[in-house]
Amino acid sequence: AAGLERSVLPLVGAEDFGVQSRTAILAFVASFGAAKALANLASGVLAERTARRRVLVLGWLLVLPVAPLLALAPAWEVVVAANVLLGAGQGLAWSMAIVMKIDLVGPARRGLALGLNESAGYVGVAAAAFVTGAAASAVAPRTAVWVGMAVVALAGLLLAAGPIRDTTAHVRHEQAAHGSGGEARTSLRHALGASVRVPALRACAQAGLVNNLNDAVVWGLVPLYLAARGASAAEVGLAAGLYPAVWGLAQVGTGWLSDSTGRKPLVVAGMLVQGAALGLLAAGGGELVSALAASVLLGLGTALAYPTLIAAVSDVVAPRERAPAVGAYRFWRDAGLVVGALALGLVADAAGARAALTATGLLTALSGLWVARVAFVSRAARE
Repeated sequence: AAGLERSVLPLVGAEDFGVQSRTAILAFVASFGAAKALANLASGVLAERTARRRVLVLGWLLVLPVAPLLALAPAWEVVVAANVLLGAGQGLAWSMAIVMKIDLVGPARRGLALGLNESAGYVGVAAAAFVTGAAASAVAPRTAVWVGMAVVALAGLLLAAGPIRDTTAHVRHEQAAHGSGGEARTSLRHALGASVRVPALRACAQAGLVNNLNDAVVWGLVPLYLAARGASAAEVGLAAGLYPAVWGLAQVGTGWLSDSTGRKPLVVAGMLVQGAALGLLAAGGGELVSALAASVLLGLGTALAYPTLIAAVSDVVAPRERAPAVGAYRFWRDAGLVVGALALGLVADAAGARAALTATGLLTALSGLWVARVAFVSRAARE
């Protein structure tokens, strides 16, 4: 659903609503990120207190009103508000999709399972970005977004409420077999505290935050950056879609690789490659060929880090603590959308898009160096 907005919604803000400030346009990313971060945080605790499938269905119910709100929005503020619902819905639904897959596999295949999940999700994001970018050349950009959103929301709800089965019993069985793990602590307070207190979880949290900080910049700023230099809506859609396409397809391999090589090398490499890609995007000045090359590199770097970070978080907690721990990690990660949209939007307004991209690239590389200094030790290895 979010992929439908990636290529054209910033253009809708500028063209349909006359919003000139990059910070104001990026507010839709900030509202999405804030709602998604909080929903992520709540999702793990809700999953332990109710059931995974119920949280999944609730997520898709929250997405249903987004299409009519986008279609009928009289002002940009309504679009921003619609993205609150989209973010909350995606936070609940995607968190449960992740947790339910982890429930079904053991630690030896955790990276592969996450790679498959994230691959399916971001290939969908890429396809939606391509399609809406192309459709915006033939119909009004806003129409392309809301029609696609309605189709996706209905399909997601029907699948969640229909054939998908709950996995709560699987994780309870795993916890019972865990032996020396002790009493699982599933409170929101414990999950958030551990994400700051435990070095490996803290390193993952900051890397996730920075990863989505740069994603916010690419999502909200790059379409404007390219369009300002003469790129058509179809070309913007190509650049916006290529990044998640590479990201999505490569995650199957990177997730599997992290199971055999370890999590940290892939995370460090991923953050450094993302930093280099953002530097190339800034240096290219909005020229299409360099932007496409940067999109490929950015997708590869994100594929190395994205599923691996969730697997690393899952490695260091007890089975019953996994859903809250993943929710806490995803809270910090998606807070990066808010920080990136607001802070880098201000930088772009003050110093230009190129300066914002350069600053983001440097921050991403520094994040990778932080991870390089921390030991990732799984709970199973400690016991």
